[in-house]
Amino acid sequence: MSARRKIAFRSIAIIALRNAENIVARWLPGGRREGREWVAINPTRSDAKKGSFKVNLNTGCWSDFATGAAGGDLISLAAYLHHLKQSEAAVRVGAMLGVDPYE
Repeated sequence: MSARRKIAFRSIAIIALRNAENIVARWLPGGRREGREWVAINPTRSDAKKGSFKVNLNTGCWSDFATGAAGGDLISLAAYLHHLKQSEAAVRVGAMLGVDPYE
């Protein structure tokens, strides 16, 4: 029986944050940078206007002010947007960035 490998959430989140603008531009196309935030239409619901869905490019924190959905990093954003568990989102974000997702 093999031991479960521990996911390097913190390391992945830090590396993702260094690439935040490229990542959110990919996941939230049609959005735009406003100061330190990426403002976009939430693709998980029928949103007609930019402004209620924002990602802070300095911290990775994000929120949909219309629904109250929010998270503290780009891993949680990936989980939210792609309907994944946090662990699966971390592994996928790590793979996207070319980072070994395990400690």
